[in-house]
Amino acid sequence: MNALLDDLAWRGFLAHTTDLDALAADLDAGSIRFYVGFDPTAPSIHMGNLVQMMLARRFQAAGHRPVLVVGGSTGLIGDPKQAGERVLNQKDVVGTWVERIRGQVSRYVDFDGPAAAIVVNNYDWTQPLSTLDFLRDIGKYFSVNRMLDREVVKARLESGISYTEFSYVLLQSLDYLELFRRYGCILQTGGSDQWGNITAGVELIRRVEGARVHALATPLLTKADGTKFGKTESGTVWLDPALTSPYAFHQFFLNAEDEMVIDYLKVFSERSHDEIDELARLTNQQPHLRAAQRALADDVTDLVHGEAARAGAVLAADALFGRGDLRAIDAAMMAQLAGELQAAQLAPQDGQMPSVIDGLTAAGVVSSRSDARRAIQEGGASVNNQKVTDVDARIGEDDLLAGGYVVVRRGKKTVGMLQIAR
Repeated sequence: MNALLDDLAWRGFLAHTTDLDALAADLDAGSIRFYVGFDPTAPSIHMGNLVQMMLARRFQAAGHRPVLVVGGSTGLIGDPKQAGERVLNQKDVVGTWVERIRGQVSRYVDFDGPAAAIVVNNYDWTQPLSTLDFLRDIGKYFSVNRMLDREVVKARLESGISYTEFSYVLLQSLDYLELFRRYGCILQTGGSDQWGNITAGVELIRRVEGARVHALATPLLTKADGTKFGKTESGTVWLDPALTSPYAFHQFFLNAEDEMVIDYLKVFSERSHDEIDELARLTNQQPHLRAAQRALADDVTDLVHGEAARAGAVLAADALFGRGDLRAIDAAMMAQLAGELQAAQLAPQDGQMPSVIDGLTAAGVVSSRSDARRAIQEGGASVNNQKVTDVDARIGEDDLLAGGYVVVRRGKKTVGMLQIAR
């Protein structure tokens, strides 16, 4: 098989392909153009989209040219969900998201050299198309019987599916046809949940142009229990730092399960096979070191947020759990930590700063004032990593960190934050 496809298979990128041997032959014959699409159904791309960007980076590194499609038209419709009709977003909102996502995806590919990337908006060729032309020139190639056989459609037939969502596959197929005509794209990639849409485009090109093109789908990344990877208790892991802070992003990968961390490394890290094999060995023999998790968290955070943001996240985590200086954390990172820990607001009363008991209680690291008193008496309470032994102690002016924050903790792992109003 082609060297690139060998690497992709080893890394776990290959769930489905239309004809692997034919794709290998075309890749061996020279540089090809391929495309992957991103629908602006939210203000940011997320972890599932990053899988596609990592795949695009690997193709580009092998000399193939990426065409990234931001779906200004498909984003107005939305791919059918397994349960329930999508809420259609306003055109101006989608337009804003298009520009935000265009900027995001552009960070992950190169726009210079022989394999220079292109970013396009499918609204450019969809908007001028009349309804009659769309029905005559595109719709006539689609069998309703086959469309009804799609899993997502069958799942929605009882509860109901609108013609809008039902026809989404035609729009995505039109994209492949247009990109084949305009740029010579002969490969579309996407997640395995998009396989039906992608192969519909392959078939449309065969019927309209008489040409053979390719499709490649990546598997859905999961946790060890089979649930979707990229979700937390608080929701989706976004690539926009305003939606998921670099600190939370780094922590998410740092907490990857031992059973799955090497699979994630193969996808999200650009380390060599030998480096990843060594990390696999360390995970098996010395899992307490969490070497693979640290490599994964560092690599992905460097890529998405930059080395400076990653260094700040590591510094903050170390300081937060007593392994570093809290005063070295700047105000911006303190604000990130406060958001993650849901910092409580306290204010001086009658000219006096809040008591440590009040601080521990307000931050939620203890269940009651009496619990806070016991924690102090037993030597398990601290303010800014300094043990507190006096039950009458108060938070001092000199305890205030950047932004007026204070870190309180019970034991080693139960951490909370306060912001003292001034």
